[in-house]
Amino acid sequence: MIVVGSIEDGEALTGKEIGVSGWVLLDQERLNLFADATDDHQWIHVDPERAKAELPIGSTIVHGYLLISLLPSLIDHLIRFENLERVINYGLNKVRFKNMVPVGSRVRLRCVVKSARRRAGSLQAIIENTIEIEGQAKPACVAETLAMYFFIKND
Repeated sequence: MIVVGSIEDGEALTGKEIGVSGWVLLDQERLNLFADATDDHQWIHVDPERAKAELPIGSTIVHGYLLISLLPSLIDHLIRFENLERVINYGLNKVRFKNMVPVGSRVRLRCVVKSARRRAGSLQAIIENTIEIEGQAKPACVAETLAMYFFIKND
């Protein structure tokens, strides 16, 4: 695990891979809970019988936004911030869903810091996040996220 305690520590990560998370199982219960939380009950995610009959992979598939919602938790397994006051999600530059994720798959996160610089009293980091599917060469998703990390000021 990488530890970042200052803006300077973060800036030093520019261009570096910060790690690969462990695997996370995405089962039908998780898809159903996400559907309930977001009101996205499209049959491709929540109707196993119809998906078996009509989808080329023969099963329901994971919501793309469920994959995106896992990013903060998965990143927390790769990097630890010390002396942190708060983190602000600043946005997404680019998101591409490159491969369907069948229910029951395990996914993991691979992160590369594209840039990290001082901005508005914080560390602004742009991270390329690749969500990989166990046993498949093509990733599920590649998402470039932006976040601002505000450190506690020691006066």
